[in-house]
Amino acid sequence: MQVGSVPESGVMTGFVPSGNTKLFPVVGDPIAQVRSPGAITRILAGRSLDAAVVPMHVEAAGLGELMNALLLVRNIGGVLVTVPHKPAALAFCERATKRAVFARSVNVVRRTASGWQGDNTDGQGCLDGIRHAGFDVSGKTAMLVGCGGAGAAIAMEILERGATLLAVHDIDLGRRDGFIARLVERFPGRVTAGSHDPSGYDLVINATPAGMSSGDPLPIDVSKLQPRQFVACVITKPDATPLIAEARRIGCRTMSGDGMFDAQAETLAGFLLEERHDALLHEKDVSFVS
Repeated sequence: MQVGSVPESGVMTGFVPSGNTKLFPVVGDPIAQVRSPGAITRILAGRSLDAAVVPMHVEAAGLGELMNALLLVRNIGGVLVTVPHKPAALAFCERATKRAVFARSVNVVRRTASGWQGDNTDGQGCLDGIRHAGFDVSGKTAMLVGCGGAGAAIAMEILERGATLLAVHDIDLGRRDGFIARLVERFPGRVTAGSHDPSGYDLVINATPAGMSSGDPLPIDVSKLQPRQFVACVITKPDATPLIAEARRIGCRTMSGDGMFDAQAETLAGFLLEERHDALLHEKDVSFVS
């Protein structure tokens, strides 16, 4: 069948599902903020594929039941994973890429004959989006707020790309300190604990949900921002979180969550369609994740 077009608005035109339509759910809680149903369906349509991404709103308690049930649906080709399920979804992967195992989270899984295979492209997407906006982290200092599923992948990518220092802050101090200890093993001398104070860092990234809902507290002390700093946020809705809006008012260059998503959309589609064959680890390497 001929798949209809999906314009930038994300609204499909002319798409008529058939009995052969392959589905790629995106699971999260909440789910209304995700852009993948329109954006990645548009990529699939551009390749003349009878396929679509569909949102599925599931709470944490139901994730395991859903992941197991989706394996029973033969026209499910893979699953995109968003907050808060990225760490938990790794436990359902029979294999995962090395970066996903280090981050202890996945944002995309694909079906194989033996089960789910997972990857985490959040680090690539965030840093590629920042680079597209004109900032190169190599040789610079960075501050990251949040070391959950997305934050852990972003931290690793910041250091892989040559940042001289990364300060990590998280309101869960135990999680923060445990994650810093793992980073230090891999990147000795380049990681420290951060705080709400962004003073002095070249790059400041919010990888928490703070700003997704009205009334959320700001993730950093914005009064300490300076125009020379680059400020990024992983949240896609609203388009400009209070952090991004304030950073722009001060004169900082910025990247919103849309920039991060756009930078990794093709990579996500490529993984789902098995166009990328990254080295995957055996089940024993991911089984420690609960």
